[in-house]
Amino acid sequence: VGTYILTTALLPLLEKEADARVITVSSGGMLVQKLNISDLQSGSGTFDGTMVYAQNKRQQVVLTEQWAKTHGNIHFSVMHPGWADTPAVRSSMPDFYQKMKNSLRTEAQGADTVVWLAISSEATKLPSGLFFQDRQPVPTHLPLASTHSPPGDEEKLMEMLEELSQKFKSTSSG
Repeated sequence: VGTYILTTALLPLLEKEADARVITVSSGGMLVQKLNISDLQSGSGTFDGTMVYAQNKRQQVVLTEQWAKTHGNIHFSVMHPGWADTPAVRSSMPDFYQKMKNSLRTEAQGADTVVWLAISSEATKLPSGLFFQDRQPVPTHLPLASTHSPPGDEEKLMEMLEELSQKFKSTSSG
């Protein structure tokens, strides 16, 4: 909900700018998850932090696609930095880090695409709403992965996030 609240709060200002861009850092981890709008707060079932992370990253991709459809003068992109050697990777996935530490990207390599999306005129020549890795649009679903959502779930996600964000707004203002 944080990505939703921050971005929707900025939309009125961004709408006024000539070269407005919104770039969300997601993850290729979302490729293993189908959008699940039945449990946005991950309150039911056994908690699996890796899958909750992947679900939230899937939601960010859907948000980007939905905003791109409704805000034509803002360029929306979402990207996967690749697996980079960062403190977060070291601490949250120590086994993965130990096995992969010699193959991980540097932090600068991980940041390359997000910086390119933010400043490159080439990036805005591509359609809004795409998912990027290594400065290239890449698919948001793997073949045969069954991660496509039923019709209407993307729009329902937007409605649910708006409703949920209102609860946070009323809590913080009172």
